[in-house]
Amino acid sequence: MLTIGNIPLKNKVILAPMSGVSDLPFRRIALRYGVGLVVSEMVASEALCTGHPESLMRAEGEGIDPHIAQLAGKDPHWMGEGARMAEKAGADVIDINMGCPAKKVTSGYSGSALMKDLDHAMTLVEATLEAVSVPVTLKMRLGWDETSINAPELAKRAVDAGVQMITVHGRTRSQFYKGKADWRAIRQVRDVVPDVPLVANGDCCKFEDADEMLAQSGADLVMVGRGAYGRPWVPGRIAHYLETGERLADPHGEELAALVVEHYDAMLEQYGFEIGVRAFRKHMGWYLEAAGRLDDAPQGFMRGLMTSLDADLVRNTLYDWFVQVPMRSAA
Repeated sequence: MLTIGNIPLKNKVILAPMSGVSDLPFRRIALRYGVGLVVSEMVASEALCTGHPESLMRAEGEGIDPHIAQLAGKDPHWMGEGARMAEKAGADVIDINMGCPAKKVTSGYSGSALMKDLDHAMTLVEATLEAVSVPVTLKMRLGWDETSINAPELAKRAVDAGVQMITVHGRTRSQFYKGKADWRAIRQVRDVVPDVPLVANGDCCKFEDADEMLAQSGADLVMVGRGAYGRPWVPGRIAHYLETGERLADPHGEELAALVVEHYDAMLEQYGFEIGVRAFRKHMGWYLEAAGRLDDAPQGFMRGLMTSLDADLVRNTLYDWFVQVPMRSAA
């Protein structure tokens, strides 16, 4: 059985940490549909330590077992303090982000920018390891660009220091999300860290993707990110497929309608009405797109739903719209 330290892994699929997406409501739904692990949104370590409200909310893990808090930063002091604070608040695992390609993150010398200076990157790893007693994991890209593919070196150094799981997105930072993830390139990391779980990330959206990712990368697990937009059940469906070979269908009809309404209510509870309705807007679009109903939506449909002050009206409208979705293949 695969483990992160002494924490057993339920299956071979992890929901990726995604800023603005994998918040507490989304993670809870994904877990209910059977994904093995979920990871919090990226939390800035210094902001967490200084009590920034959004960072505190992102680090929450009530009802999540095990709770993995992902931290980002550029300063060893704040990474250590942030990790210590997250562990005290209930995190079972601390994940270090060295993969985020967003300019606002890399311009502050965090995320995947750290792959330009592995010595500095390792000071953050070591500070985090020294600060906590729970397992520490690390997520990265292949490198900063095609001329500096250094994921194998960073992974080896991190595991030698004590990191207990490695996740690699099969693109460089310079690629952002363009082109196709290079799953074969992840095998170079497998070759140098054979004794800890390795997770392949990038472009896993359907059943066959998971098979190919595992075969090409040599990884133990796959991580599903954008493939879960509007389909929080997909990571769990892929996990079930990898275990049994069975391709479960998407939720449809009453099940899908109830799920969308539940997600809406959970967002309002998490953020309050004004922020919650705005935060749910993107999920609404993704649900419509995944259900094949985006083009059917009348002009102003989403705007009217997302700006309505009548929550009961929104619930009833969402239910009536999605209950009509027929059964179809999940991936």
